[in-house]
Amino acid sequence: MTFHAAVFIATSLDGFIARPDGSIDWLTDPAEKPGDTGYQEFMAVIDTVVLGRKTYETVLGFDFWPYEGKQVEVLSSTLPAEADERIIVHRTLDGLVQTLNDRGAKRVYADGGGVIRTFLRAGLLNELTITTVPVLIGSGIRLFGELDHDIHLTHNATRTLNGGFTQSDYTVRLR
Repeated sequence: MTFHAAVFIATSLDGFIARPDGSIDWLTDPAEKPGDTGYQEFMAVIDTVVLGRKTYETVLGFDFWPYEGKQVEVLSSTLPAEADERIIVHRTLDGLVQTLNDRGAKRVYADGGGVIRTFLRAGLLNELTITTVPVLIGSGIRLFGELDHDIHLTHNATRTLNGGFTQSDYTVRLR
């Protein structure tokens, strides 16, 4: 693997990244805003974004395309290959990784619960930045799911943001 893969994501305090229906209204319209989370700085060094189908479909509902100037890859077994000229659809993780390596991807942003879990299981993630939103939503899509082995992390830093948000950075320790 020649690329460095990173996660930059928010969760509710009870560990969900979306409601059961995929809605992220609790994140996009919080009672208080967190202020600067470092997202723009993070994206400035990203050359490739990898999304799952559900995350891609969520992004389509935004008022703007947030990945302008980035190569966008979607890992999906059901999305039509010609779904969108702004993306490349991959059916398998192996095919995606081959494309990333062949294209010389350097810094990859892995986004969406399924993609993050897939990258974790395959040993492809290098770092995690997780912002915790001070809200309990009770149910939904969890950031982390079942794993076939422990994944050890090194805690690098935790910051307190505005409105009770916290943000923690971790490095994935390769074993």
